Amino acid sequence: MVALFTKKGNDAGLRAAPIDGVDVLLADLDGVVYKGKGAIDHAVGALSRAAGSGVRVGYITNNASRTDAQVAEHLSSFGLSVGAADVVTSPQAAVRLLSGLVPAGSTILVVGGIGLTSEVERAGFTVTRQADDLPAAVIQGFSPDVGWKDLAQASFALHRGIPWVATNTDWTIPVEGGIAPGNGTLVSAVHTAVGILPVVGGKPEKAIFDAAVARFGAENPLFIGDRLDTDIIGANRAGMRSVQVLTGIDGPKQLLAADKDSRPTFILDDLRGLFEPYPDVQVADDLLSATAGTAVIRLRGNSLEIAKAGDSGINRLRAACSLLWASGRPIYGLSVAPELYS
Repeated sequence: MVALFTKKGNDAGLRAAPIDGVDVLLADLDGVVYKGKGAIDHAVGALSRAAGSGVRVGYITNNASRTDAQVAEHLSSFGLSVGAADVVTSPQAAVRLLSGLVPAGSTILVVGGIGLTSEVERAGFTVTRQADDLPAAVIQGFSPDVGWKDLAQASFALHRGIPWVATNTDWTIPVEGGIAPGNGTLVSAVHTAVGILPVVGGKPEKAIFDAAVARFGAENPLFIGDRLDTDIIGANRAGMRSVQVLTGIDGPKQLLAADKDSRPTFILDDLRGLFEPYPDVQVADDLLSATAGTAVIRLRGNSLEIAKAGDSGINRLRAACSLLWASGRPIYGLSVAPELYS
């Protein structure tokens, strides 16, 4: 991860735009490109602009309920030029892990929908839904149709001591109606019954990022996400620069409180910011103030204050995050100006 701030003493100007020098742009889907059935404002235009400039654009998703072809079709409906090969899914990463755990052609108990079963079958495994078929492993992914009976069959099978692979463990998933329980809640139910944890293919684990880098031949990738606990932590684990965009799950409150493992390289309001010069955020040597653009944030006692509002809310947030992160002060011990997170 590249540090978001510099110590005071450098020229307080602008850095290059986040996309400059990037050969492969990797985008999460839910909360970055779309919410539910609708595209997020400015996302399609920005991603099309990136592709038109010669940057390879790939898509990474933890959502295991759809195939790569279905995801590509959805993205294409917004006007993006996307094929199945441009989409890396958590089922693909999970099946790669599975292949290293059981013999080729094994019978696998699948908890999930077509997005997962299609990848299991593509890899040459036989799908079952019943523990009585003595599967060699269990693989689990999200589908809105997964119910208690499916989780029970997984539990029955896992009590035999066989491998368990999960596509992802996201606690929540953004849908058109709001925020809904994700695959992590279903995995947790099985974990409670069997007392073990699965091997995980999707974000925040490295497997899905490694698969994307290998597929696209990336040398200088940039990953865009909307949540710290999966997207940004995962990119950091993979040694990849990252963008946190404020169009999905996590917003200013979460960024201000982010621990060292979940801090992005860049913070953007929306994807138009990929092409805009990024401020060289400067933190004073005494760790009591920070500047981004013309915005100045100050730590005074137990208060995080806006010393100068400056040109934009996003620069105030960038300065505040950099100051807190550099100072090591926990946010729960501070009084924070509401304008920084409202």
